[in-house]
Amino acid sequence: MMMRKKTAAIRLWRRLVAAALAATAAVAAPVLAESFLFNGGAPDGRLAALSQPSASTTLETETADDFLLPETSVIRQATITGLIPNGTPLSSIRNVEIELYHVFPKDSANNAPHSVPSRMNSPSDVEIDGATRDGDAGTLTFEATVLNPNFAVQKTVVNGINKAPANVTGGDGPASGQEVQITVVFNPPIVLPAEHYFFRPEVEVLGGDFLYLSAPKPIVAPGTPFLPDLQAWIRNSALKPDWLRIGTDIIAGDTNPTFNMAFTLAGDTIPDAGVPGTAACEGLTVSALAHQFSGFDRAAQDLGFSSVASLQDGVRAFCRQ
Repeated sequence: MMMRKKTAAIRLWRRLVAAALAATAAVAAPVLAESFLFNGGAPDGRLAALSQPSASTTLETETADDFLLPETSVIRQATITGLIPNGTPLSSIRNVEIELYHVFPKDSANNAPHSVPSRMNSPSDVEIDGATRDGDAGTLTFEATVLNPNFAVQKTVVNGINKAPANVTGGDGPASGQEVQITVVFNPPIVLPAEHYFFRPEVEVLGGDFLYLSAPKPIVAPGTPFLPDLQAWIRNSALKPDWLRIGTDIIAGDTNPTFNMAFTLAGDTIPDAGVPGTAACEGLTVSALAHQFSGFDRAAQDLGFSSVASLQDGVRAFCRQ
């Protein structure tokens, strides 16, 4: 099914290319893309949560936090800030995988029984198709730097990720380690329509855990405040497809038991990208097509456009015919 959709979209793109070339004189001056930066905030020392593939002593564990795209956007890179054990060389960071999720109930079995207190405002059951980037698959590169050789956190969540009613554990106690920031470059970039999403990194550290660091909630300067700013969620492979709220469901009891996570996203917006799902002009808008192609930016250039902005001008030319 997915291959048929992609083939049909490619045929439409080729028609778009021909139309754009034929209508060059009629195309208005390009509406240039603008750069964007989403900043979830700097680590606040309150929490570190496991987010890594399965290891010798832990299940695969995923920690996710939300962000908002006001416009259709090309996400080119990200940063993740976390703890690795003291004395662990940066070369032990073997791989990074990024997944993006819609907000539940999209991509989810909404009527299925759940083993958690609530799924409202959680990540979806499954990740967004085509938006995963993985160092092992060659779709991202990463570089780590040490920000602080000895960074302490008040609480951790590593093993105490349990189904209801045993979900409230208070966490796994304090910890300290090397604070590292991992800069990730996506190749190809990720293109998503304007919407509310969750960002989930997994970092594989040979011989140790990667603990994803929390950031202030609500977001403070120089972070990027937005509403509604949802709290961070976590799950392991025993809990899937459900998720738990790290603060409300696991830590609980604190004066402010909700958390954001320390990450950034950077890229470009696509002006006038259209509304996903609209039927106008055969549905041929950048945002309507974006979800069908993991490498939208590269595909645009392969089809003869020098940039996403020029592709959008081609869309306008096609739609005016």
